[in-house]
Amino acid sequence: MLRNRSKIKSAAVLLAGCLIAASAAGCSSDKEIKAETAQSEGVMEKLSTDKAAYKPGEAVKFTLELAKAEPKSTIVVQYRHLGETVGRQELKAESEQMAWEWTAPKEDGLGYMAEVFVTAGGEVKDHSNIAVDVSSDWSKFPRYGYLADFHGMKEEERAAVIERLNRFHINGIQFYDWQYKHHQPLKMEGGQPAAEWPDIANRPVAFETVKGYIDLAHSKNMKAMNYNLLFGAYEGAEADGVKKGWGLFRDPSLTNQDKHPLPDSWASDIMLYDPMNAGWQTYLIGKEAETFEHLAFDGWHVDQLGDRGSLWNGEGRSVKLPQGYVSFLKAAKEKLDVDYVMNAVGQYGQAFLATQAPLEFLYTEVWDAHPKYANLKDIIDQNGKYGRNKLNTVLAAYMNYDLADAAGEFNTPGVLLTDAVIFASGGSHLELGESMLAKEYFPNRNLRIPAELEEQLVRYYDFLVAYQNILRDGLEESGLAAEGAGEIGVSGEPETGKVWSFAKRKNGSDIVHFINFTDATTLDWRDDEGKQAVPVERKDVAVSFKSEREVGEILFASPDYYNGSPVQLAFEQKNGAVAVKLPGLKYWDLLQVTYK
Repeated sequence: MLRNRSKIKSAAVLLAGCLIAASAAGCSSDKEIKAETAQSEGVMEKLSTDKAAYKPGEAVKFTLELAKAEPKSTIVVQYRHLGETVGRQELKAESEQMAWEWTAPKEDGLGYMAEVFVTAGGEVKDHSNIAVDVSSDWSKFPRYGYLADFHGMKEEERAAVIERLNRFHINGIQFYDWQYKHHQPLKMEGGQPAAEWPDIANRPVAFETVKGYIDLAHSKNMKAMNYNLLFGAYEGAEADGVKKGWGLFRDPSLTNQDKHPLPDSWASDIMLYDPMNAGWQTYLIGKEAETFEHLAFDGWHVDQLGDRGSLWNGEGRSVKLPQGYVSFLKAAKEKLDVDYVMNAVGQYGQAFLATQAPLEFLYTEVWDAHPKYANLKDIIDQNGKYGRNKLNTVLAAYMNYDLADAAGEFNTPGVLLTDAVIFASGGSHLELGESMLAKEYFPNRNLRIPAELEEQLVRYYDFLVAYQNILRDGLEESGLAAEGAGEIGVSGEPETGKVWSFAKRKNGSDIVHFINFTDATTLDWRDDEGKQAVPVERKDVAVSFKSEREVGEILFASPDYYNGSPVQLAFEQKNGAVAVKLPGLKYWDLLQVTYK
């Protein structure tokens, strides 16, 4: 991981004032640097941007820390959109701390990669990349993180957490269990928010911490989402104005109200209420409106509890929860016009939510009914169909679940293979916060993140952003099927001992993915016990595919090679077949195949 320093000073000097389109006059003689030719001598220590996402035309501020000043060296920055170079800058490496700006292009909803090279004497001594998301709407490419600790803390503690999430380009944050009570999220005293209150697990929550985190998130162009169930209240909520008749019941005689049991040491079990009941809707939406008056949340992350079986309302009628969820969300949107995201636990109710509810994107908490890597892709594909290819997907998928019952560390190959499958399929993964998620109870901190995994995750999230337009921007299924053309087998389904390949299509180009299961010990994405094996790195992997169309070029990209920079590949096409070699395959490669 590049070393972090607390103070960054501006030391940027433009050599030739050259910030240009690649074909512009005056700088066309500048030779493009090929990432595959770059060395890595450890000259660069930290590369960052000031925000998680940018509006079109907004200034992007970069900072770079060098191991030491390199006055005889030049920093060359190439700005890329996929395979096209769209800008270039040069700076003298006169200080250990460098800073410069780039004006984001005016087109909305595009991902870019800034390739940063240190050159001297005609050689490239070091190379690092960072992505830039130019999107005015966070829901187009949601990259969701979380916060779960809100005790009194210093501003610099909060700032460090947000700065780390910013490096992963997290553009939305779920504030998990920040609230006082589910039916009374914000504790009020004398008409004003209380300074502190206990959460449901009796952990302390400070109002200033919640507010401070919201302000910090906004400073990075991140959205702050207020977490709460849509149908839960504490025991004894009748004293706060909740009516028993609004409840959900396990029997038509209304003797057993449904509830979600919690540990005895916690504040309460959660009693459940009918989300379609007008009285309940008015009550809880009113309490949420009070929250938004005092805290500048951007939206409501709405939770449910999955399939509850047969239930009855206070009038003894059978209840259909998915329809109730839609009714509640529509009423909430009408009375409280903020962003809404709703958890479809195990896909429960997702078909109704995607087609009828006012949601920014689709969110699925993945459980035991979807245990395999292939199931992750299935969920994302299914959500794409439900949302008519207009709503992207975030998966809450908890890694190394059983391992997290005790102290330990996340298993790097397990996490990276799961992220590779989710990202390649067109989704993103709710996993990053103050730490990383292993359990549905977000404050669980039993597993630490190894330094190697933290560093690789930075590259994976850079890759997710830089290639977002060919990963999750309205792609369709492709009929292209890759085959192994050498000793390594390629399959259309995940198989141990083989490479899994699937393809999607965007604007006539085929995007072909290769995910390496040749050394996998399990095909269960959760890697419960943290025993997934590190894949052996494969070189010059021969693959082929059939095509009657004439191929114009093939672009190779991987978060595991060249810091994610794209590389043009040589290929051979004859007799309706295209043969090409992947330069390397560790976890995940993609090819963008364009046609003449």
